[in-house]
Amino acid sequence: MFSTVLSWLRIREVRSKLLLTIVLLAVYRLGFSIVLSVVDQDSLAESLKTKDGDGGAIALLSMLSASNVGMMTIFGLGIMPYISSSIIFQLLGTVYPPIEALQKEGDVGRRKINEYTRYCTVVICLVQSFVWLNVSMRSSDGGGLVLAGFGGPYLQFVCAVTMTAGSVLLMWIGEQIDEFGLGNGISLLIMAGILGRVPEVVASVLQPAVDQGVMVGSQSGVDKLIALALLFVSVVGAVVLVTQAQRRVQLHSARHARSLSSGSQGQFLPLKINQSGVMPVIFASSLMVFPLLLLKQLVAVSSSVPLLQAFFLLVDGAMSDSAGVVYNTLFVMLVYFFCYFWSAVSFNPVEVANNLRDHGVFVPGYRPGARTASYLEQVISRLNFMGATFLSVVAMIPVFVMNFVGVDYLVASFFGGTSLLICVSVAIDLVQKIEGYAAASGTRGT
Repeated sequence: MFSTVLSWLRIREVRSKLLLTIVLLAVYRLGFSIVLSVVDQDSLAESLKTKDGDGGAIALLSMLSASNVGMMTIFGLGIMPYISSSIIFQLLGTVYPPIEALQKEGDVGRRKINEYTRYCTVVICLVQSFVWLNVSMRSSDGGGLVLAGFGGPYLQFVCAVTMTAGSVLLMWIGEQIDEFGLGNGISLLIMAGILGRVPEVVASVLQPAVDQGVMVGSQSGVDKLIALALLFVSVVGAVVLVTQAQRRVQLHSARHARSLSSGSQGQFLPLKINQSGVMPVIFASSLMVFPLLLLKQLVAVSSSVPLLQAFFLLVDGAMSDSAGVVYNTLFVMLVYFFCYFWSAVSFNPVEVANNLRDHGVFVPGYRPGARTASYLEQVISRLNFMGATFLSVVAMIPVFVMNFVGVDYLVASFFGGTSLLICVSVAIDLVQKIEGYAAASGTRGT
């Protein structure tokens, strides 16, 4: 392993791209810790703890948006506004003809859509920052802004612009990593935000064991530690297996059909079992967390409404001991939807079938053109179902671990859930990108 890493570092192109990626991620972590000086961070944290109970929804939002929502920092909004803007334009591309036409124009249309996405991101940032400031900068008893001797609309405007500029800078960092660095910039930012919380999570697991011992059956018993360790290894292995797994569609060339039929090795079209990666989980989580936070605010204001309280218990089950039927059901439905949607955006069976026909390649047993496209669509549909099922199971693991092992939701998610899924998938993608650059540099003789 170390010899492989050293061989990568000997390649100048890989070295420069890796260095640039590390520097940009270091800039992100630096801004992650720079707080808005006019905000009383201790009072704000206490206010959020009161509103959010154990802090599950707030912490989950921070983890998935590469932000630090629990504190007012320049990156307080994270990358979530950019992800939301991307979702909007991806959806518009399927229902709004002008955007759909731009998607078909190749690189020119893609650059134009990216420009619109950036403008939309700025608007979303301004709206979310003002809303977030007005919600989170009030004390739990509703008395005034949580500011260290400051206040007024002007200060809120300055803070909103600062947080908007921070999110735009994060967006720029992600794009620079995409173009000049290694890996997917947005995914790496989210991964860096998750890994930044690992010491805190590990300490919360091991500290009780140090203080109270590891007696079986206790809160920090050795049985729970072993269960979490086995869960971690199992989920990592399953994610690696599914991420690397392929469905190989056999292809034959019309020019070499006779030689292929005589036993020589043919071509194949590799289709991943999980076509959409971790993006469906990120999209579904981002869409579910904001309504959950809003519902928490409504319950805090209208705590005397029994129906609202009952619905809140159903929805908030993902972060408490209740069933969470509504939340988990909607979450799984969104994961399935985004799996099929993302695959439809990234893989066009008709276009692939036409390209195969133009190159004189065909799928045995299917006529080139429409029949081949129909077959590929069926294969992709089955793969999407398998991938969505796998993502849903992994994302639901923390709910069961929290209830049966008795640990906090975010701790469970680090040892077997969305966080671990994102980290492993992004790490695999990063290694594949490095191997690709290393192979390309080797063929050039550098």
